[in-house]
Parts: sequence; structure tokens; C-alpha cells
Amino acid sequence: MKRVLSAKMAVLAVGIASPLAADTLSLTDQVVTATRTSQSMAANLAAVTVIDRAAIERVQAVDALDLLRRTPSVNIVNNGGPGKASSIGIRGTNSDHVLVLIDGVRVGSVTSGNAALQNLPLEQIERIEIVRGPRSSLYGSEAIGGVIQIFTRRGTEGEPRPWASVTAGSRNHHAGSAGVAGGVGNAWYNLGVSSLSTRGIDARPGFGEPDNDGYRELAGNIRVGYRFANGLEVDAHVLESHSSNDFDSGVRANSDALLRTHGLNARFAPLEPWKATLTAARSEDKSDNFSGSRLTSRFDTRRDQFGWQNDVEVAPGQLVTLGFDHLEDSVSSTTAYRETSRTNKGYYVQYLGQQGVHEWQLGLRHDDNEQHGEHTTGNIGYGLQLSERLQLVASYGTAFKAPTFNQLYFPGFGNPDIKEETSRNYEAGLRGDQNWGTWAVNLFRNEVEDLIASVNLGGGVWQAINVDKAVIRGIEFDLASQFLGWDVATNLTLQDPSNRSRRPNQGDLLARRPEQLFNLDVDRQFGRIGVGASLHAEGRRWDNAANTLELSGYNTVELRTEYRFAPAWRLQARLTNLFDTDYETARTYQQQGRAGYLTLRYQAL
Repeated sequence: MKRVLSAKMAVLAVGIASPLAADTLSLTDQVVTATRTSQSMAANLAAVTVIDRAAIERVQAVDALDLLRRTPSVNIVNNGGPGKASSIGIRGTNSDHVLVLIDGVRVGSVTSGNAALQNLPLEQIERIEIVRGPRSSLYGSEAIGGVIQIFTRRGTEGEPRPWASVTAGSRNHHAGSAGVAGGVGNAWYNLGVSSLSTRGIDARPGFGEPDNDGYRELAGNIRVGYRFANGLEVDAHVLESHSSNDFDSGVRANSDALLRTHGLNARFAPLEPWKATLTAARSEDKSDNFSGSRLTSRFDTRRDQFGWQNDVEVAPGQLVTLGFDHLEDSVSSTTAYRETSRTNKGYYVQYLGQQGVHEWQLGLRHDDNEQHGEHTTGNIGYGLQLSERLQLVASYGTAFKAPTFNQLYFPGFGNPDIKEETSRNYEAGLRGDQNWGTWAVNLFRNEVEDLIASVNLGGGVWQAINVDKAVIRGIEFDLASQFLGWDVATNLTLQDPSNRSRRPNQGDLLARRPEQLFNLDVDRQFGRIGVGASLHAEGRRWDNAANTLELSGYNTVELRTEYRFAPAWRLQARLTNLFDTDYETARTYQQQGRAGYLTLRYQAL
């Protein structure tokens, strides 16, 4: 029996995803994020979860956060329901320790450091890859906790294949999408639009008058490409999402936001063993914030990117990658920042090798940051096939995170003398592929130096400072199997995200990180009818660094079903938070109670 890939054994709790084509190749069983190259899962040493289009539709998720929280070691903090400000952490790290890419384009606000995943149009997504563990040796700053890469829908060969969906649900939830994908000769294309609106809930009871904090979103996506006779392949992509979000801040407030990415890629082979890729891209994160009808602030941030990557197969099973990245971050705002732009140049090299039962990954990167000087990070990974069904993996990696513009220059809060964060990560895992299913166990320890935190200096004054050190230890259990005809997938994370800075908070848990995370998904198909259920549970957490404000642990249950009444048509129904659990992931911000959704979905065959 063939060896399974680490990614397959780190499968998403919604079930084993049937891997779709990687972004650059129309091959199955491929991942690209962990190594920046299209690579067979079986040769991948990182802890990777893949969520494909089939899994997205099967669980009937309403947004990207709903999907991602099912992944091992992923923690979501949300300020009151769909579309509200949210953050995501991997393995107990900060939200700005997670690098987010859309079609290879680095996204996220350069002021706050967070990527607005709550505004991402789910119907435009084809595939998501989540890599747990540091990847600064490939991507530079931000990848201390992991990397999330989102691939939008991509055209295929053949006749046009239209798709569409319409959803109605609780609290005036209405959503719709439509698009078409196909190809003509050596060209391919995908065009899609989607919209969503919801009345929402009173996200923050007690702050202002009781009201519903609604959310509205309109998005579109275009991807086109062409393969020339000489092998040159070019593609262009644009994703744009406009959203409007109501929230509580003592008075009626609103934020209008824009998330946009666009890029151009060219791939060619100057020589048979040498493949080169050139990329040019831009991402934008913009928000206009209002109190009543009065504009209170505007933040327009932009990230311009250029990359040149070369993959050279020096021998069978031996691949060397050499690359260069140029990144320019800039901000235009009603807030006066002392500096409004910075550049970063990165040079990286990676060696992937396989010989018999041995596999290895060696990576080294040097970054020259305009504000914070030079940094060198590295990674070493090793895999040993103990038997046909059992693999041992181990890795060590270093990473760094440059401070955001807010942490450096925001008036009254920023600290221009603040240092970058650095980390050392140790990891070991055991992975198996048995007749009854696949499983994985991963141990990790991440030591973060000069952790940046917001500290109360007294008199209502807060400032960003470095707080010595944090140590995050944990273990992940992941299992996917079939039992009595049911597809069963489950994962459990036990972690100790500990503050090791000087007193008074030494030994306390880092704020808003649960010590336990658990997911269970079961699904079964009865002819044209599919049924499923999910359980998500989190242990208690603390809302502050002093560990005096406790947020109780909680669990939620959801049920789902679908009926395929024609080959291209499905009717789906979903009931979330079945027992109407009352819980918070951030203090004073309540979460949505029981809700139901009905979806009609069409996909041309």
C-alpha cells in the first residue's frame, strides 16, 4: 500500500478532503503552501490541513471562520457574529503571527496586522491549505504560528460549467452566488459574484441601545489564464469584496470595508529541469469608520509584491528552490503616522530531498527590512518511514515578526523603539495509515522572544511594548476513519500558551487562548440523501493578561442534511448551535444562538 501524505493524515475534521488541483498544476494529491512548490502530499513533512470545495459545500459553512475553526489548533476570536471583527490564531500564537495568502498574494492590514477573513466571500473559494508551524524560512515576517493560503475558483478545460446557489436563514440571512468556469483551447477562465446580508444580533448587549448589528457583503472574482505552445503559462486574478458592518461602541457605529487582491503570474521552463515563476501582485485592505453619519477614521493600507522563484530538479527526488521577494507596505489614513511606508527584500533557498525511507527539507531565508534591519531564519525537517504504514517526522524552525504600523506609530499607543518578535519552534510527529483510517499525533513547542503586547501604563494610557517571552507547548491528535458506513473525523488539541515574561504575569496563560480544542464530524450518504453532524468544544480562556477575567468553556452542536434531487441540483439544510449555547470568545461580545439555513445549489456537470 502506498505511503500517505502528512497532509492527508492531518485532515480537516469535516472528513478526508479529496484534494483538487494545486494552484499551478492540474494534478491531484498536491499541496503548495508548505514548500512554495507543487508537491505530493506524501513528500510533505509539515502539519497541513486541506479543505477542498467538496468539503466546503458538505458542511454548508456560512463564512471562512466557520470552516477554519474545525482545523486542529486553530482558535477564532469574534466580536459578535457574522462579519464582525475577528482574529485567528494557530497553536496559541497571536493573530498577527499567522500569514494569510490569497492566490499567493500576501494580505492583511499593515496597521492592525490582521487579515479580514470575516469578509472573505466563501462561494469564491476553491481550496484552503492551512500549514501549522513556522514558515519564515520561506515567507519571512508573520509566519510564526503558521500559514493559511486561500485559492479562489479556477477555470477548467472544456465547455462552460455554470454554478449558482441561494441561501435563506435565521435573522434575515440571505445569500446568493453565481458564476461560470470553463476553457477554450489553451485558455481557461472563471467568473463569479456573490452577496450576503444578515440582520445579525445585538453583538454587545449593554453598550448603547439594544439593536441588531447587521452585516452586508458583495464580492466578485475573475481568474483567466493561457498556456502558449512554447510552454509559457500566464494567469491573472482579481478578488474584490465590499462589506458594511454595524457594531456597538456606545453609539450606533458602522464600518465600510474593502478587501481586494489582484495579481499576474508567469511560469516557464528555461531548461528541462528548471522551472521559473514571476509574480506581481497587490492587496488592499481599506476601512471607513462612522459614528452615526460622521466619519471618525479611515485606514487605507496596501501591499505591493514582486517575486521570482526558481525550482531546479538537480536529481530524481532532489529539488532546489531559489527565490527573491520584494514587498512594500504603505498606509494612507486620517490618523497621522510618523512613517507611512516600508520595504522588505527577502532571499530564500530550499532543498527538498528523498532517498529510500528518508525525507528532508532544509530552508534558509535572509530578509532586509527597511525599519528593522536584517534577519536570517531557517528550517530543517526530517521524515523517516518506519514501515509501510508508519512515518516519524521532526522539525526545527526559526521565525520573526516585524511590528505593525499601529505598534510603531499609532498616536498615544505606538512605540518606535519596539523590537521585532522572534521564535524557535520544535516539533515531532507520528503518522499512520491503517486499514481502518488515518491518524497523526504532533508535539510542538514554540518559544517566542520579545512578544509584543498592549500594556496599561496607568491613567488610561496603553502602549505596545516587548514583554520578554512566551512558551507555547502542545499536542495535537487527528483521526479520520469510517465506522459502520459513517465518515468520522476528529481532532483534539491540548496546549499550554504560557506567559514567561517578568512578573506580575509570569506563568499566566496568554489572553484569549483556550487550553483545549476539540472537533468531531460525522457524515453519511444514503443514496441521494446525505446527513451529518458536528461538535465543536473549547476549554476556558482568560480575557486579559492578568488572568482575572475568565471566559467559560463551551461546546456547540450542528446538524445538516442534503438531498440531490437531480444530478446537478442539491437542496441543503443546516441547524447551528442546536442547544442555543450562550458563550463568548471575547468578553462582552455575545455569539449567535440557534440558527437555521436552507440552500439550493446548482453545479453543471
